[in-house]
Amino acid sequence: MPSALLTRLRRRWLPLLCMVALVVGLPASCGTLKYKERELLFRIEPGTASWYSGLPQDVQEFDIQPPGFKAGQNLHAWWWPAARRDAPSILYLHGVRWNLTGQAFRIEQLRAMGYSVLAIDYRGFGQSKGDLPSEASVYEDARAAWERFTVMQPDAGKRLIYGHSLGGAVAIDLAADLAAEAKKAQVAVPVHGLVIESTFTSLGDAVAEVAGNNLPINWLPVRWLLSQKFDSIDKIVDIDMPLLVVHGLADPFMPSRFSQQLFNAANPPKRLLLIPGGTHNNSMSLGGNQYRQALDGLMKAKPQIAGPTVSRDAQDS
Repeated sequence: MPSALLTRLRRRWLPLLCMVALVVGLPASCGTLKYKERELLFRIEPGTASWYSGLPQDVQEFDIQPPGFKAGQNLHAWWWPAARRDAPSILYLHGVRWNLTGQAFRIEQLRAMGYSVLAIDYRGFGQSKGDLPSEASVYEDARAAWERFTVMQPDAGKRLIYGHSLGGAVAIDLAADLAAEAKKAQVAVPVHGLVIESTFTSLGDAVAEVAGNNLPINWLPVRWLLSQKFDSIDKIVDIDMPLLVVHGLADPFMPSRFSQQLFNAANPPKRLLLIPGGTHNNSMSLGGNQYRQALDGLMKAKPQIAGPTVSRDAQDS
């Protein structure tokens, strides 16, 4: 294996391995441990991503400051409207480490497929001001972004929520909350569908995977010791909207079986798109037309509440 790749793999896995060591070695109730766990989980890179080449002129930058935020806190956002005025729109929720400048290439691809995109940095990332993120705070940030998203795209039938990596867990939580509120009010869910890419079933499962592969401690209940849960597998059954699950089959960080398990747990209509050779970050570009067609199919899918039976189309990957 090339040394550069080994270096990247060590950089990716080391924080999670350190997290395992912390939760094993200290009481789970310790405030210092919880803070360090969050620090290792989100591992925010300051400044601009090295591959970022600037924003196109038609991207609008602004800050979102909900009433519930503390003084001085905000969400920095990009709104990139599609060339077609009646185009569908995507709320983009990113994962850990990189701020919006590290996401621009993926946002650009979604926009090139014909979608308007609203993307945010969670508090503590990039130009978003706030404390070190937590599971609770990124859920709050996604909800604040959603409120602005409904203004940018007033047509519920043209709204999609997209989450990459840990952002997939954030997206599932938001979708489940919106579905629960709609069910309680006996109204339609106010979003057409959900896209999750390169994500996991729960943070505990992801950390246990790393621990089991790298440390001789797989007998320890690592998933129960974490304060940050991100239990997507327990929430996805309640989203009540069309679902597209995407994963690269060569992802060295998150095995594609996590996406398969999420897909199996969800109700139809749904589709699982597995990209041969796709890694953690390139499934969208590598998938090309297949990815675009899957998104188009998601927009055409009709929301329904159904049992666990998978339709013939849903089985297509």
